[in-house]
Amino acid sequence: MLSDGALRMIILLHFHSIGFNPLQLAYLFLLYELFGMITNLTAGWLAKKTGLNITLYFGLALQITSILLLTLIDESWDITLSVIFVMSIQGISGIAKDLTKISAKSSIKLVIPNTNKKLFKWVALITGSKNSIKGLGFLIGTFLLSFYNFNFSLYIMAIVLFFILIITLIFMPAEILKITRNTKFIEVFSVNQNINFLSLGRVFLFGARDIWLVIGLPVFLYSLLSDGTQEGNYKTFFIIGTFMSSWTILYGLVQSFTPKILSETKPIKNQVKFWANILIIIPLILIVLNIIFQELELTITIVLLFIFGFVFAVNSSIHSFLILSFTKKNRVTLDVGFYYMSNAFGRLVGTFLSGLSYQMGGFYFCLFLTSIFLFFNRLSLNKITIK
Repeated sequence: MLSDGALRMIILLHFHSIGFNPLQLAYLFLLYELFGMITNLTAGWLAKKTGLNITLYFGLALQITSILLLTLIDESWDITLSVIFVMSIQGISGIAKDLTKISAKSSIKLVIPNTNKKLFKWVALITGSKNSIKGLGFLIGTFLLSFYNFNFSLYIMAIVLFFILIITLIFMPAEILKITRNTKFIEVFSVNQNINFLSLGRVFLFGARDIWLVIGLPVFLYSLLSDGTQEGNYKTFFIIGTFMSSWTILYGLVQSFTPKILSETKPIKNQVKFWANILIIIPLILIVLNIIFQELELTITIVLLFIFGFVFAVNSSIHSFLILSFTKKNRVTLDVGFYYMSNAFGRLVGTFLSGLSYQMGGFYFCLFLTSIFLFFNRLSLNKITIK
């Protein structure tokens, strides 16, 4: 997650600074999300047949390979060739990230005591820690790009990941999942209505976030803060990276503490719907305020986006708990893989719409589409039966 966050920030800021428009920036991440979606769909099946440790090792090795391949980019290439090349390498990176994520998320169900209270606490803690580390990665990526060149930043990341792979090979248990080699691929698709509608909600939840976060917000901040000079770019990079990092770290911390935020006396099904309703309102408030004041103060926008991050984290943490609660141990890698395939599909759609909607109508049009997606997330939750 640390390298994933750093790499995303390095690519986004570097290529925007050399002239890529919002839609072209979105293209850079489309194969990343598409291949991540395919990987999530198949990784649970592969882990069931080969073991979680194998998918983890392969994911780390692929991430190192994708980072080193990015150093081959030649500045003399035209934009079309650069977009195609980076899209392809990002596709490999998407496979790597989701192979490691499926391995980590599935292992929680296998090693944590089978009680909802303990499971929720551990899911919240591990998921929140993962996202906080990703947020730190945003800051590290910005720092590297601000003080070093593009290629040197990538070499540093590859070296760190190589040492992590070596440590994992040494200390990882030989096997933590019972291998079932005759598992059929069709078993990936769940027949559990709760899992299917929760997965549908996940599509809209993470699509909603990425519509404004992935391309829209960084380009919006860049347009306000950069004067076009190299020094101005570096300063802007640092500000954007600091926001993205702070937002994601806060998001991760709130996820970790979600079990303490929620009421122990009220049914979880009521709290799921309550927090989903609150989330819809926040981008609408931003849009209305911008219409009233014509040009909304940047400080107000940032504050409300942090509030959005808080509420989004609670929603996301509840979702992550519910998928592990709904699945059974003998299907955990399959159901978690299917669920995070839906997550990746939401990010894929959100990433594309982030670039397209910003290019068509600016940042507040991104927020309008975000509200629509959040409304459909809320509708999906109505179909889930929670005891």
